[in-house]
Amino acid sequence: MSEIKKNSRNTENAPKSPFSTQTVAFSHYNNFSAQLPIDPKTGEIVSGGIKEQAKQCLTNIQAIVESIGHVMDDAVKLTVFLKNISDIEAVDEVYKTFFKSNLPTRTTVAVEALPLDGALIQIDTLISNGEGTTPQKALDLVKVTRNAENAPKSIHAHNVAFSHYSNISAQLPIDPQSGKIVAGGVKEQTEQCLENIKAILESIGHVMNDVVKTTVFLKDISDAEVVNEVLAKFFPNYVPARTIVSASALPMDALVQIDTAVSHGDGTPPQLPEDARFLVIEANNTENAPKVPYSHTVAYSHYNHISGQLPLVPENNQIVGSGIKEQATQCLNNIKAIVESIDHKMDDIVKINIQLKNIEDLDAVNEIYTSFFSGDLPARTIIGVSAIPVDALIQVDAVVSNSEGTPA
Repeated sequence: MSEIKKNSRNTENAPKSPFSTQTVAFSHYNNFSAQLPIDPKTGEIVSGGIKEQAKQCLTNIQAIVESIGHVMDDAVKLTVFLKNISDIEAVDEVYKTFFKSNLPTRTTVAVEALPLDGALIQIDTLISNGEGTTPQKALDLVKVTRNAENAPKSIHAHNVAFSHYSNISAQLPIDPQSGKIVAGGVKEQTEQCLENIKAILESIGHVMNDVVKTTVFLKDISDAEVVNEVLAKFFPNYVPARTIVSASALPMDALVQIDTAVSHGDGTPPQLPEDARFLVIEANNTENAPKVPYSHTVAYSHYNHISGQLPLVPENNQIVGSGIKEQATQCLNNIKAIVESIDHKMDDIVKINIQLKNIEDLDAVNEIYTSFFSGDLPARTIIGVSAIPVDALIQVDAVVSNSEGTPA
C-alpha cells in the first residue's frame, strides 16, 4: 500500500492550542483533542454550571466535526471526564440533544483535576472517517451500532463498529440480571467487568483475544496488582496493550471500570468479511522500554496502540528523578523507543493521553513536549489524577498511525 498520510486540522470555531491539533485523521478514524468548556470567541470558560459547560464542550466538538465535513452522528466513542461524578444525569440531559440517531459508545469517569481551573467537564471524541486519508479512496462505510442482551443496559451503545475496529462502552461491574454492582471487592468487580466485555464480544462474533487495548480505571490505584492478576486469567496467551488510570470516582460508586478497543476484521459495509484474512493482531515488546506484564504496543490494521508509559528507566525498571521535567522526558523517551522499535517515528503519533499527579505541572510538561515532534502535533487529552502507579508524577500513552497495516 502507498504511504497513508495523517491529516491534521484546526478550525477557528473551536478553541486552539499551541500544544495539540484539534483533530488528526488517519485511515478511517479522526482522533480529537479533548474539549474543555471554553468559548472560542473569548477564550474563557462559559458562565453557568455543569449543563452549560457540557453544552459548550459538545458545541466545540460539533464545530470541529462540521469543519471536516462530518456530523455528530459520525462519532463512535466519547469519553467524559467529570470533576463530580454526581453530574452524570445533568450531562446526559444535554448529551442526548447532540445526536439524532443511535448514541455512540461512552466512558464516564471522575478525575482529580482538569487542565483549566473552573472546568467541571472535559470530553474526548473518536469520529468515523469514511473518506480515509491520502491516498486511500473514499468508502461509504456504515457504522454498525449493537447492544448485547447479556451485558448491562445503558443510554449509550454497547458497541459501535466502524471499518476494522469495534469500540466498546466502558464496562462497570454490574450484574446484567440485577442491574446492580456485584458483591465482593475489586477482584470480583474486575471479573464482572471482563465478563460483561466478553458477553458483548461474543454477541458480535468476537473473542477476548480480539482486544487490542484495555484502559483500567481504578478508584484505588493500589488495587492494580489484583486487577492485573484477574486480567491475566482472561488473557492467558496474548496480552493487549494497557493503561491504568486513577479515578476519583466511578459511576455507581464502582471500584473499577474497564474500557476496550477491539479488532474487527470483518469491517463494516461495504467492506468485505474476507478482508480479515489480511489483518492480524501484532503485539510487540522492546528491550528499550520498561518491562511490564502486558504488550508495549499492539498493531492492528492502520493503528498501533501503545501502553501507558511510566517514567521508568528500561535498564533497571526504576523511576527516574524526582522532578516533572525528568519524568516527562523519560515517559516520552520510552514511547519513542517503542515507536522506533516498530519502525515508526514520533510524528506518526495521532493521539497522546497524559495523566498528571499535579495538574499545575502542565506548563513544565509543555516545555519539553513539543521537542519530541518535528511536524504537526498530535491530538491530546490531559487529566489530573490523585495517584499514578509507582508513585510517578506522570504517565503517557499514545495511538500511532500504521500505514503498513498488519501482515497477512
